[in-house]
Amino acid sequence: MVTHMKTTVEISDPVLAEAKKAARREGSTLRALMEEGLRLALDRREKESRFRLRDASVGGKGLRPELRGASWDEIRDLAYRGRGG
Repeated sequence: MVTHMKTTVEISDPVLAEAKKAARREGSTLRALMEEGLRLALDRREKESRFRLRDASVGGKGLRPELRGASWDEIRDLAYRGRGG
């Protein structure tokens, strides 16, 4: 069920006049135009606030040739060799 709430919004006279013209030109209502604008603004903000993992890749050509075909266990053992534990 969709509910509506009446509210008061202060808009500058020039912006309101342009919005009314746009709504008339499109055969729409000021309310529909305002709701569309709010939805677009909210969607943009949601997209902008989504987490983006920074690119932390480094240059190189992948694994060293002697490690190609090695298992993860072998690679891990080599990485930790000599560290004790």
